Amino acid sequence: MTLCYKRWYKRQTVLRTYLPAIVFVVLGGLVGFTFAVLNVFVGWRGRQRADPEPYECGLPSEIQRGFRFGISFYLIAMLFILFDIEVIFLYPIAVELRRFGVFAMSETVVFVVLLMIALVYVWRRGALAWK
Repeated sequence: MTLCYKRWYKRQTVLRTYLPAIVFVVLGGLVGFTFAVLNVFVGWRGRQRADPEPYECGLPSEIQRGFRFGISFYLIAMLFILFDIEVIFLYPIAVELRRFGVFAMSETVVFVVLLMIALVYVWRRGALAWK
């Protein structure tokens, strides 16, 4: 093989590996451009005056601007996120439990027991009581 043929073959191989990504980017840009152009021609042109009141979930809000949420709202939200993320760590162990063996099972049991102790502690302290 000549050096020129090797370079050409290498370029063709690189083009074949990147071709799906290039097609995906071109089609994505084409779809985005098409929707933008359609929005200009078909979109609603009416003017609407902005309402100075907050509007959420389809209903006008009855809450004044100076309203503050209680600390219990944030505490419950943080606890939910904390326990939710910790439970996600159990999924990989459950999938590969046979490969990990008894050690992983014992560590998982310890982890769940610690989660339960933390949940009981938070519950006893009244952090889950909505006030």
